[in-house]
Amino acid sequence: MKIASDTKLQHDVLAELEWEPSIDASKIGVTAKDGVVTLTGFVSSYANKMTAERVTKRIFGVKALANDIEVQLLGIGKRSDSDIATAAVNALRWEASVPDDRIKVTVSHGWVTLEGEVDWQYQKEAAQRVVHNLIGVNGVTDSVKLKARAQPSDVKDKIEAAFKRSAEIDARRVFVEARDGKVILSGRVHSWTEHDEAQQAAWAAPGVTAVENDITVAP
Repeated sequence: MKIASDTKLQHDVLAELEWEPSIDASKIGVTAKDGVVTLTGFVSSYANKMTAERVTKRIFGVKALANDIEVQLLGIGKRSDSDIATAAVNALRWEASVPDDRIKVTVSHGWVTLEGEVDWQYQKEAAQRVVHNLIGVNGVTDSVKLKARAQPSDVKDKIEAAFKRSAEIDARRVFVEARDGKVILSGRVHSWTEHDEAQQAAWAAPGVTAVENDITVAP
């Protein structure tokens, strides 16, 4: 029965959130309907909100996720936009994988916007990661673009070969289309871990400037 499976999924997500030591699960609410999980409530930092999302997505049975958790900054967590901007610039400067001279930081009411251009997706992700871990941040908008580069003609073959090497991906269930630097993924996988692993593998291919992940999670 769907009601029973939704109840089990809700219980599993709540149990996993309570198991995660880095967040306070007592203020997080969970609902589940037809495999779609919605998170509500409050956490003390944006990093905790992202952790709750990551924890939820690793639960078997989660087909989609709506993260409606609000960041509620208290005490030392409250910082001025100027302080956050300074901390963000310093954090980017100390992150070895980020070309900080090519990223611009703007902060408004605790919300950080990153702009600029980098060569690789991992640099873009690293910049977002170091900023969203900062005290006082309410959210992050990542507007950093990838620098256009020549795309190898065999990029589709390279991505499919990477899928076959990965223990996390069933390459028979994921399909790749590549054109003008953009990669489109489709197919069906069993978990969000497999879904995200396929996306990461596609981003690692040289010349890729955009990845559209249309893979369906169907446990």
